[in-house]
Amino acid sequence: MAGDRTGAGGRAAREKRAGSGDGPARRASDRGRYGRLSRERVLACALRLVDRDGLSALSMRRLGAELGVEAMALYRYADGKDGLLDGLVEALYLELDERLAREPAAADPGTVPPWRTELHRAARALYDVCVAHPQVVPLLSTRMLAVPLARRPAAVLREHERLLVLLSGAGADEARTAALFRAVTAWLLGYVSVELRPMVDNPEESDPAFRLGLHRMPPRDLPTLRERVPSLAGRGGPEALAAGLDALLDRFLAA
Repeated sequence: MAGDRTGAGGRAAREKRAGSGDGPARRASDRGRYGRLSRERVLACALRLVDRDGLSALSMRRLGAELGVEAMALYRYADGKDGLLDGLVEALYLELDERLAREPAAADPGTVPPWRTELHRAARALYDVCVAHPQVVPLLSTRMLAVPLARRPAAVLREHERLLVLLSGAGADEARTAALFRAVTAWLLGYVSVELRPMVDNPEESDPAFRLGLHRMPPRDLPTLRERVPSLAGRGGPEALAAGLDALLDRFLAA
């Protein structure tokens, strides 16, 4: 009997130790090959997996294998595949927060309003994050179509708040500021989506025409597209992003 009590006490102690730390008690299965799990660790691993193998590779089972735990252990941190997808969006916006906190604000030349300078800095940071994680970029649109505003991750809501505060600095009324918020958001996400869409048909081809797959486009039906594909295949980069943002701001504020 003494041995049984000792065994029970030992199990209780082990369970208590396994459950120590932030959040609710964790089961032994929460300990993967990288140590005890956390939401941040789960999302970071999901982001690496998608960066490497694409969105189609993401599943609870595959992610569990990457972390060295059973898939069921992950439901403590994400409620299924949709939860993981929302977590990837959260991870991108958290990285955006980190970039903006790490990189100092640009010096104000005196001729550009501070709100506009900061808006350009935020736009460039978003561009850099998206270029670093192109496989996740489609979720910035598709998950926003599926998730109501109030249920979006806190990092996304903070970015909405930051953008609204910056645009309010332009001095426009509430209705025009809301219209500008929609227009700027559409421009930033639309630009990045167009910038990152695949254009190369066969990377192993050295001939530009075959590399871009022009032979797949009927010349009689698509003469202009075939002619312009080489220029369309290039990226505009952050410079074109900034130029378009300025043109949009100027148009709205002049009106």
